[in-house]
Amino acid sequence: MTYEAVKHLNPEEFKRLTGVSPETFASMLEVLTEKIRVFGRPRELSLSDHLMVTLLYWREYRTQFHMGVEFGVSESTISRIIQKVEDVLAQSGKFRLPGKKALNREGAEIEVVLVDVTETPVERPKKNSGGTTAERRSATHRRLSS
Repeated sequence: MTYEAVKHLNPEEFKRLTGVSPETFASMLEVLTEKIRVFGRPRELSLSDHLMVTLLYWREYRTQFHMGVEFGVSESTISRIIQKVEDVLAQSGKFRLPGKKALNREGAEIEVVLVDVTETPVERPKKNSGGTTAERRSATHRRLSS
């Protein structure tokens, strides 16, 4: 599923597929174009496809093997693409989620959800010899020698 195959989708469907709006995709692609230089042989996938691979990986968290099969490249190529795109986008500083301080500012409404995940004991038989019936030595029949 290359970028060329999905660029015709309306903005709602595009965001539903990739997790970002087409405008955000375009600004991410602009950052990638500025930072990533092309050397050596031509790429199998375009920069827009590199970004698409990364966004779909983040969105669906599929295995890199499955993504490699879908895009027609190896699993290790998918891994290198994701790592490279993540590094460039993180270094740009334009695409970050708000931190803890933004959540703790005054006037921010915080919703708390409590979930009881404590362990409960399960009754199991004790591991001692009281649970088995062993006969005493005196109760066993001895063979009398004649």
